[in-house]
Amino acid sequence: MTGTYPHTRLRRPRASAWSRALHRETILTPADLIWPLFVTEGSGVEQPIASLPGVSRWSVDGIVERAREAVDLGIPCLALFPNTQADRRSEDGREALNPDNLMCRALKAVRDALGDRIGLLTDVALDPYTSHGQDGLIDEAGYVLNDETVAALVGQSLNQAAAGADVIAPSDMMDGRIGAIRDALEDAGHTNVQIMSYAAKYASAFYGPFRDAVGSSGLLKGDKKTYQMDPANTEEALREVAMDLAEGADSVMVKPGLPYLDIVRRVKERFEVPVFAYQVSGEYAMIEAAAACGAGDRDALVLETLLAFKRAGCSGVLTYHAAHAARLLNG
Repeated sequence: MTGTYPHTRLRRPRASAWSRALHRETILTPADLIWPLFVTEGSGVEQPIASLPGVSRWSVDGIVERAREAVDLGIPCLALFPNTQADRRSEDGREALNPDNLMCRALKAVRDALGDRIGLLTDVALDPYTSHGQDGLIDEAGYVLNDETVAALVGQSLNQAAAGADVIAPSDMMDGRIGAIRDALEDAGHTNVQIMSYAAKYASAFYGPFRDAVGSSGLLKGDKKTYQMDPANTEEALREVAMDLAEGADSVMVKPGLPYLDIVRRVKERFEVPVFAYQVSGEYAMIEAAAACGAGDRDALVLETLLAFKRAGCSGVLTYHAAHAARLLNG
């Protein structure tokens, strides 16, 4: 402090709206948002997701329309997740390598419709494609195999890059996958395809509605604690981030969001790189539940939580509230 009361009154700049705006330290705009969308089979299909009120799965044509909406709202990037049909799931998740799979068709359709007017971020992990719901290949005991999974993730990444992905976002938490994917992208000529690593992804209780959305919740055998991080750990997160940056990640992600803002801040201060956070499905569902029962104003809750991510040091936020928040910010 450089002054004392009453010569210094910290309430003085708060006394009017224009002054509060002038002194505001953190700014939230639609350009800070990434909109996660779920893709399903069919044409003209919208499937509301019961555990995510206000969120739906869309067929490819619907995804294209959501992309047009995002461009109009000033949202710069979509994150796509497929709801793979049961008959295309397998122990080895081979559908992830199919150049005509649901994800690739959605990427190509958006790219054909909008060119480079919007960014396309793709999830790299096998859980939308495996019959057991794990993010990777498993042995007889159900343990997720690291190096064998990395080889599959490399193929999945190349498949998505060829279909038009701008940002590959590995969410699997296998050791060494960033370096392997970066090398493969370089060798294949995809030098401008970015990698946003889910570097600090925790074994969280907040993922349930997402698993409903991609159709893996009823399939998951066991848990993901042997590869996703222990929620008790901070220093380990910094080691994960350091390794992924050394292997070629262009940006890193912390997931979930609000319960891990301390991790966001520590990563930003330590590495001074672009840090993103995922406001995950459970966080979204809690805001919607609070608003539905009158425990808080929905619009205010949405904007305040998103502002918290920016204040903690995020370059951007993946949020299912992206379109709603953008409308509020544009209004």
